[in-house]
Amino acid sequence: MARDIPRMIDNVPNAFGRLPTPAKLLLIISLALLPIGLASAWSAKRGLDAANAATNGRAQDQALVANEAMGMLIARNTLAARVAANAVLSRGTPQPCSEAQRILAITPAVAREFTLVDADGTPICTVGDMSPRANIRVAPGDLRLWVSPARDAIYVRAGVIGGAATVRISAAELKDAIDARGLDIMGASLIADGEEVVIIPGDHRPGEYSTTLPLASGKILSRLIVDRPQVSTIERLFIFLPLLMWVAAAVVSWWMVHRYLIRPLRRLQRAVADFQPGYDSTLVLPPGLGPATEIHELGGAFQRAVDRIEGAEREALEALEGQRRLVREVHHRVKNNLQVVASLLSIHGRSAAQPEAQAAYSAIGRRVDALSVVHRNHYAELEENRGIALRPLLNELAAGLKGSAPKEARGTAIDLDLETAFTTQDVAVAAAFLITEIVEFAMLRHPGDPIDISLRRIDALTASLSLSSSVLLPDDEAPDVAKVQFERIIEGLARQLRSPLDRRLGRYTVTLPVFPDS
Repeated sequence: MARDIPRMIDNVPNAFGRLPTPAKLLLIISLALLPIGLASAWSAKRGLDAANAATNGRAQDQALVANEAMGMLIARNTLAARVAANAVLSRGTPQPCSEAQRILAITPAVAREFTLVDADGTPICTVGDMSPRANIRVAPGDLRLWVSPARDAIYVRAGVIGGAATVRISAAELKDAIDARGLDIMGASLIADGEEVVIIPGDHRPGEYSTTLPLASGKILSRLIVDRPQVSTIERLFIFLPLLMWVAAAVVSWWMVHRYLIRPLRRLQRAVADFQPGYDSTLVLPPGLGPATEIHELGGAFQRAVDRIEGAEREALEALEGQRRLVREVHHRVKNNLQVVASLLSIHGRSAAQPEAQAAYSAIGRRVDALSVVHRNHYAELEENRGIALRPLLNELAAGLKGSAPKEARGTAIDLDLETAFTTQDVAVAAAFLITEIVEFAMLRHPGDPIDISLRRIDALTASLSLSSSVLLPDDEAPDVAKVQFERIIEGLARQLRSPLDRRLGRYTVTLPVFPDS
């Protein structure tokens, strides 16, 4: 990975160079204004963090004040219950409830409903709608709290010497204690032993502050939900205004360059790319090239360059057409000359006195005729530019060989099984000479025996040329001079085709390079 880092760094300029001009411009402007954007983002983050910290601190303070208000109410009721219980139980008053009620009446903002029990937990007296648990014992100086069965109040039992006093603090009283502090409490409840009494109904919603605090030395818990003001969208917009201005400046700059520079250049590029050169065509500049005079001057320069190129192209086409006519004339004359040579050889061969001379003239004539056939097909190939067609070439070559065969071999059948394929002139000449050598050798050695010629495609770029004859079967006789020379010529032609000569019983096969099907 470490070795790839220098290569990645070297590729950065190349990647930047491949970007389109609008993207380059937008990237450069964005990087130039990036320090302003970063400073604005940092300042905005600092402002948001400060605002969130302030709202969180205010919400925490309100939760602590609400918890303190409920704690003070519970503490005040606990203290009043202890005072009243001590006064009644220590003196053994005959009417304890009346005495305790009198003591509580002179204490402001305490509960008026209570229950007194002795040291064994046996109820002594009850004032108000009280239904506390009778089996809860509290040691002197200790304190117990629990939720009422109706979950609308809490019971506070304070232990004293000789018994305990239990007071009932309703949810309404606890709510009044919170409201008296002027707090924005959205929800409040007290939890003891897994039971909960709701003081202010409310569920926690996103953006609100929620906390759980201990009360009465941790014997009960308060769950509070406090409204926490959020930063408004308008305030966020003003905080991020410098960053938005940075983005707007980059986008506006990019749009102006794209509108007045890049788009006219692209129209000019399309007009030049769509221009088709010809004798009667002219480059027409598109409308809407914008107000930039440089672009109009560039369009005029393109038009002048195109006019000069068209003039040079017309001259080149005229010269090429003249060259083509000259090449056609040369090929035509060469073809005619080869045919004249073949005719002269045929005339001299018929007028020769000796059979060996006649055979020599015929052999030379057949090779010249084969070369003439290839040249004639090559002349046709110049008109189509597809290569020499092997199928008509071999058909014409077989007909010429049958027509020039010796008298004793005039009845020799040449069977053709050919597929369509095209090749070059060099391959066609070597293949024509190969067929001529084998067919002539077969006609001279085994006149009358049939000869099979097949051409089969192997794949898109190669074809197999096979010739079958009885003369190609091996024999037990010692090879003569003609046989040795024949094999040497066949091997040379196969090497010219760059193909190994596949010899099988009665069949010679070579591989020819061909053009793929169009």
